[in-house]
Amino acid sequence: MKQLLGRAFFLLTIALLSCSKKSAPINDIQPPKDLTLSAIVSTNGTGSVQFTASATNATTYEYAFGDGQYQLVSSGVVTYQYAATGNYTVTVTAKNSIGQSISQSTQVSVTKTPQLIWSDEFETAGAPNTNKWGYDIGTGSGGWGNNELQYYTNRLTNAVVSNGTLQINALKETYSGSAYTSARLLTKDKFSFKYGKVEVRAKLPAGVGTWPAIWMLGSNIGTAGWPACGEIDIMEHRGSELNKIFSTVHYPGHSGGGGVGSTLTIADASTAFHVYSTEWSATSIKFYVDNQLIFTFPNDNTLPFNQNFFIILNVAMGGTFGGAVDPAFSNGSMEIDYVRVYN
Repeated sequence: MKQLLGRAFFLLTIALLSCSKKSAPINDIQPPKDLTLSAIVSTNGTGSVQFTASATNATTYEYAFGDGQYQLVSSGVVTYQYAATGNYTVTVTAKNSIGQSISQSTQVSVTKTPQLIWSDEFETAGAPNTNKWGYDIGTGSGGWGNNELQYYTNRLTNAVVSNGTLQINALKETYSGSAYTSARLLTKDKFSFKYGKVEVRAKLPAGVGTWPAIWMLGSNIGTAGWPACGEIDIMEHRGSELNKIFSTVHYPGHSGGGGVGSTLTIADASTAFHVYSTEWSATSIKFYVDNQLIFTFPNDNTLPFNQNFFIILNVAMGGTFGGAVDPAFSNGSMEIDYVRVYN
């Protein structure tokens, strides 16, 4: 029995000594030091920056790029592409294997030149390009949910390209039970995108009761429904408030008249072309007319504005926004010079 106890004590002593020897190197691990950080900013307008960090005793490097994004790398070298022009404070934290750390920051000034990824310049006369545009047809449910009065068609009389522009024509005519016709073009299932800049140069109709719109919907509308898919109204206008431009977003809790947005009154919306645009990112959606800021909406990951959207162009008649139509109205057109999308 004494021999067994002695042997057990011997084995336990060996085990404890082994554990002691294994843990001993932890005390010898040195904290990171002599951290350096350099940045090479691309001059080609892509927003790309190459960062190089180096530190003695470091095993990982965590970058905070100053725009809310982070990245962990082992080599210390990383290339990051910024989404927008700006000045950013970049911080890198070097850590060793037991979590000891040291940090260093630097400032970078980035120029991001938008790259054209999709456009229609409307240079080919005839019907709109079917590779780029489809149509909503008919009256929709309850006048497309807004008690609108028009019947949307795909006829050339309602949507035609000529002399370098697209004309969407609202007409007073009896058609399939409706008192007016018009067109609603959309890029659904043909083109969609996530984040970027949209520019549309357009001239708007003037008749009381007209409701032209340049807008976007989330591509998941077929499964999520509206307003869960999100809606970005780049431009809306009604003939009863001539020259008053509306820019709005809709999402759960802010549907219909509860949309969040603002307005800008311009001088000649129906007699001159203006550029209606939006700049959309993970942090904001900004609306402009001729580069004049109308409204900034703060975006974040709890909202439905972080997925692909498609573009819609239409002229509605009457409805909850357009209001009563002037009995003397006969026709009105939204004329569009181009639609351009940049990343």
